[in-house]
Amino acid sequence: MPYETVPSAALPDPSRSQASSCLLGALGCGGAALVGVLVLLATLAWGSTDTDFPRVAPEEMADRALQRSQKAYEVVGFKRTIEPGVEDIGVSTQNTFGSSFCHDGGLLGLDDKTVDGAYSMSHNWALDHVPASQAVPGFRRLHEFFKDNGWKITSYGEGEQGRDWELFVQRAGGDERMSFTWYPDREYFTGGVSMPCAYDPEWKSGDVGPAGDDQSPPAFGPAQRH
Repeated sequence: MPYETVPSAALPDPSRSQASSCLLGALGCGGAALVGVLVLLATLAWGSTDTDFPRVAPEEMADRALQRSQKAYEVVGFKRTIEPGVEDIGVSTQNTFGSSFCHDGGLLGLDDKTVDGAYSMSHNWALDHVPASQAVPGFRRLHEFFKDNGWKITSYGEGEQGRDWELFVQRAGGDERMSFTWYPDREYFTGGVSMPCAYDPEWKSGDVGPAGDDQSPPAFGPAQRH
């Protein structure tokens, strides 16, 4: 199956809209250009200052991330249990939480400021010694699962022409994302989930580091239920 990607929406042709305004003669070409600039500024302001995140404890958000990974793990059909931690990234098994800052682009989307008390939790896992007989049907089941359950497939490829198998999905306007890769040459399978930003209810002024960066997952496998 060839690689599938979701194309970006086509942008309107500014010359066409400006010409239409000139023909109408209501504002003139200069007025139309001014209106276009104001609309652009309003759009940037609308999309760049949304920091209305929910208040969720890092422990709860970490558990939600683990649940997403758990379900995907079961859909693929893995039976092994992965212990917490990672010994050699890209080689050994992995089962780790991560936390990162959330950012505010400012009024025009040009800033890059961290939002006090806000964080984004993630869970990453990996399994070694995954042969094609297990990875290929599992990967295809995973693709169908996300298609059938309201996720947007942003990229999917079945390893043609020597490429790795890849699946990227998202929902909630892109705030929640999951990704999966299988490397046939190394028989190595990885998965990850990134959760939406949230405010830590326990955050205090002066705290350093993103909330939740001290979280540690339990053993990860089909026997766990959340």
